[in-house]
Amino acid sequence: MADIQFSQAQKDALVDKLQRYLHDELDCELGQFDGEFLLDFISKEFGSVYYNQGLYDAQAVLTERLDSLTDVILQLEK
Repeated sequence: MADIQFSQAQKDALVDKLQRYLHDELDCELGQFDGEFLLDFISKEFGSVYYNQGLYDAQAVLTERLDSLTDVILQLEK
């Protein structure tokens, strides 16, 4: 899997969310540089886990839909 890349606007928005979360929940201030470093770490270390889970979820939905389609086709048989 390729590294996760964010546009600067996406990165800024995500860093802002990290900063607000740490401030509100942990009473911890996080600067822009440290926020970007933390975001890069989270993306690198956890991004593939979330990505893979998304693939598994999509596969489950597709399997369910294909099973439903198979049932409909069987009902149409004469």
